[in-house]
Amino acid sequence: MMGRLNHDQGQLFYSFCLDEAVPDDHLVRQIAGVLDLSWVHCELAPYYSKLGRPSIDPVLMIRMLIIGYVFAIRSERALCRDVQVNFAYRWFCGLSIEDKIPDHSAFSRARNERFRDSDIFRSVFERVVGVCLTAGLVGGEGFAVDASLVVADANKQRSIPGSEWSKGLDAQAASRAAKEYLATLDAAAFGAASSVTPKFVSPSDPAAQWTGAMRGPAFFAYADNYLIDVKFGIIMDVEASRAIRQAEVGAAKTMIERTEERFDIKPERLAADTAYGSGANLNWLVKDKKIAPHIPVIDKSKRDDGTFSRDDFTFDKERNVYLCPAGKVLTTTGKLVNDGETLLYLASARDCRTCLFKAQCCPKTPFRRIPRSIYEEARDVARALAKTEAFERSRHDRKRVEMLFAHLKRILRLGRLRLRGPRGAQFEFTLAAIAQNLRRLAKLVARPPPLAASCVV
Repeated sequence: MMGRLNHDQGQLFYSFCLDEAVPDDHLVRQIAGVLDLSWVHCELAPYYSKLGRPSIDPVLMIRMLIIGYVFAIRSERALCRDVQVNFAYRWFCGLSIEDKIPDHSAFSRARNERFRDSDIFRSVFERVVGVCLTAGLVGGEGFAVDASLVVADANKQRSIPGSEWSKGLDAQAASRAAKEYLATLDAAAFGAASSVTPKFVSPSDPAAQWTGAMRGPAFFAYADNYLIDVKFGIIMDVEASRAIRQAEVGAAKTMIERTEERFDIKPERLAADTAYGSGANLNWLVKDKKIAPHIPVIDKSKRDDGTFSRDDFTFDKERNVYLCPAGKVLTTTGKLVNDGETLLYLASARDCRTCLFKAQCCPKTPFRRIPRSIYEEARDVARALAKTEAFERSRHDRKRVEMLFAHLKRILRLGRLRLRGPRGAQFEFTLAAIAQNLRRLAKLVARPPPLAASCVV
């Protein structure tokens, strides 16, 4: 017999349990089993007045934002609408079916006031990393670092040439994003990263970098920097920076030092691509941090015209000289040139003039010059490590970072920022890293759903 829906909705009383409406294998149950926010009220208490009417519960807002980033809901309007109708989201947020949803405008105010001043999402991120440590998901031996460009909320059509933009802006007239950038002029990840004037500047978000690094049309972007543990791909730290190499290297140093300070963890080896292979960075890793750099060295000494490269010359450390293939000596005056990190070793013009190898060594100059970085010892360490099996494993492990960035943009849909300014970028990147760690944690650490149920009768 064919059944038909009874359209009589006049029943006066209903018996309904919200907990029973959420499937046992739903992702929100798994995340709820590993996420503890019981400490939030105490941490945020100094940022709330003791007088006046009660505010929206900050734990509710944090849980809603986590839902938004875990399930790729990119608009706070859409987030409020989805939590309104989705039983699983209501259950995760601790709401009953009768509770009202906060207005979307409340998130903007909290983000620019209490959440920003308290840096609460940095605390949430570090607590989640702490849970990963407790669960044994962090090896602590091998780390990998990389950066990915994320399109900024800045319009090329409304930009101005970099030479016309002035940092001496009126503090009252400047936008919030511009004020945030002016406050980061001394930061290694932004103002102090480079003194080069960008080709274009967006007045609405001057910290966004005009870049053509994707080998296509140029655009304004921020760099999302990840430091991960390669055991299970747990994100140990996250940092927003300008989309230039110097800023990304500076962000990597910041993340390594902060991870050591927060969790007392320093890796034995660090995997990265050639962008991190400058002499200064390698020297910092080898000499200062005692970390093995599994990083290709930036080396432009190779010649492809058939003449001798620097590798054909032998360096005598005790005498601080180079010996050429003919056995002649190249000496240095000790004066730093080029970028202030290079010494030039010069041969004698008389030796080169009568040398049988001159056509193969310096056919177009009267004598041979050999540049040597003041960080050459650290570069030699990196070159030696590049020949080991451990380096090959690290090169494979480094793909975990690229996979996280692919997941960030394709699954979490963070291909373009909604918020402006350094703080806005950091806010979005941190929340996305929290979401990715929670998803990984929920997948690898199976826990039963909480006993407490939100029921109404």
